[in-house]
Amino acid sequence: MNAPQLTKNQALVFDVLAKADGPLSAYTILDKLRDYGFRAPLQVYRALDKLLEYGVVHRLESINSFVACAHPNENCHSHGTVAFAICESCGHVIEFHDHEVDHRLANWTRGKKFKAEKTTIEIRGLCETCAA
Repeated sequence: MNAPQLTKNQALVFDVLAKADGPLSAYTILDKLRDYGFRAPLQVYRALDKLLEYGVVHRLESINSFVACAHPNENCHSHGTVAFAICESCGHVIEFHDHEVDHRLANWTRGKKFKAEKTTIEIRGLCETCAA
């Protein structure tokens, strides 16, 4: 997938996420972009909606935060299930894909005649450093 042409606000929001050490809430993004003319959460949410649609940003449902895709030059939707390991101590997020999990979930949904539209797995715990 070719990188989409981002608007100024989308590019600013993506840049903040790409440079972040961990996931950021929309309000944290807003605070970081106030010097660039951002005044309202709606500006951030509109940009995030498009970035999510383009597959270059992910929303971490369990912590209501956003991260830049680990491989934005690929179409993340083609990987199947997107999975994240989220450290509850330092906030580090690891994005990964496991084709075995994809196949098992596909078999389950097919067997139940369930039409899945989106699958995200979030594993919360301690990263290797924090668990040591």
